[in-house]
Amino acid sequence: MRGDLEWGTIPGLVRAAGERYGAREAVAEGRHRISYAELAARVERSAAACLATGVRAGDRVAIWAPNSLDWIVAALGAVTAGAVLVPLNTRFKGTEAADVLARSRARLLFVTGTFLGTSYVASLRRAGVPLPHLERVVVLGDTAPDEAEWTTWKAFLAEGDRVPAARVRARADAIDPDDPSDIVYTSGTTGRPKGAVIGHAQTLRCYEEWAALAGLAEGDRYLVVNPFFHTFGYKAGVLACLMRGAVIVPQPVFTVDTVLANIAAERISVLPGPPTLHQSLLDHPARAAHDLTSLRLVVTGAAVVPLLLVERLRSELGVGTVLTAYGLSEASGLVTMCRRDDPDETIATTSGRAVQGTEVRLSGSGEVLVRGHNVMRGYFEDEAATAAAIDPDGWLRTGDVGVLDEAGNLRITDRLKDMFIVGGFNAYPAEIEQLLGLHPDIADVAVVGVPDARLGEVGKAFAVRRPGARVTADDLIAWSRREMANYKVPRQVEFVTELPRNASGKVVKGELRKRG
Repeated sequence: MRGDLEWGTIPGLVRAAGERYGAREAVAEGRHRISYAELAARVERSAAACLATGVRAGDRVAIWAPNSLDWIVAALGAVTAGAVLVPLNTRFKGTEAADVLARSRARLLFVTGTFLGTSYVASLRRAGVPLPHLERVVVLGDTAPDEAEWTTWKAFLAEGDRVPAARVRARADAIDPDDPSDIVYTSGTTGRPKGAVIGHAQTLRCYEEWAALAGLAEGDRYLVVNPFFHTFGYKAGVLACLMRGAVIVPQPVFTVDTVLANIAAERISVLPGPPTLHQSLLDHPARAAHDLTSLRLVVTGAAVVPLLLVERLRSELGVGTVLTAYGLSEASGLVTMCRRDDPDETIATTSGRAVQGTEVRLSGSGEVLVRGHNVMRGYFEDEAATAAAIDPDGWLRTGDVGVLDEAGNLRITDRLKDMFIVGGFNAYPAEIEQLLGLHPDIADVAVVGVPDARLGEVGKAFAVRRPGARVTADDLIAWSRREMANYKVPRQVEFVTELPRNASGKVVKGELRKRG
């Protein structure tokens, strides 16, 4: 049975998983273990707290925090209360997060306290962006600012204790499968983040299909290194596990040492992630000191996968299933995927074939076009951008250029959007250029992606100094680290007297790439 018909909505999935898998382990976070039944109960308590604080059906509720059990409970609680989830990138600076909060008009925010040495609470308070619609901020920690709109996670949950369970169930049961479940903000070529609106049924259909093609099974132990704010982490991770009764093992920060330790200690069997993750794992000098024999399933994507990587995962680690896939936020994160009986060469050189219920074709220019149940409703409150992305016949322009082989396998060859991928994160030159243009000593700037042995690609900036300015490459990189998310920061800067432009005044990026 199709996922959207079996569960209908994400709250329906959570409830069904609690009943079906009961005492089976659901989340393993360090020494903290909870069952599926307990997870379902915690999600309902979180939903009750949302109702107690005035969350209405359709309200946007944001979450800005790393992978954790609390993230799962807070996010699924908000969705169970009928809210539309707005996940925020943990690499955002305060101003970037505040911009999305303002434009989505989020009424409630869940935020981590301190992560990677940064106080997210302080960062948000320093942003200086008016947030008139944000009524409550819940800190996923033990302390919060002593102000009316701020509260701790424990105090927030306690507020829901006065809400009857029947009221929570009624709110969840009133959600229609076609209602929006989340808005994923993704930056486009203009550099302005746009929110892709995705519905409950779309999500469930896609990730039931993903789980089936991957062969995810009850009792699998799934290390979720992919960030929960990303579709790959939340939907192919948390939701797929709920569908199959697998154990979610959240890892908040990617370090190879921690991945190795987790695989061995938790007997991890499933490890999706970008190619750089698996390459780092294979090449780690201490790899042999860890028992990795439990690994059986790897799903990757986001870049071309070297055939040698697939072969090494199979021969050196004994991974039985290695698959590649392609997706984008505007298509619910899933467009094509390899099948388990595909040859290694197909898995390494393509992203597989269209998933069930979707179509993929190429435009005259070679742009990949997608149509089907996975295509977003549109960009949140942006009709012009939606019309530019989806044609009247329902075909989504992906901005990626590719080729299709005779079997329908897709290979991505270029990016119309000029995007490059830094360690699995999409980086958009136009957005980075806008930020760099704020530097007082920079008159003009262009950014391109250049190869990097560790991260796949990194940004290189070609910058024109203002007259009399003496800013150095190190100065500009240091300034960038203070002003933008780390993956956006250019790793190289080359100063030029002027940027190459064509007759219409546009920067000729191809020429810069050759110089990069």
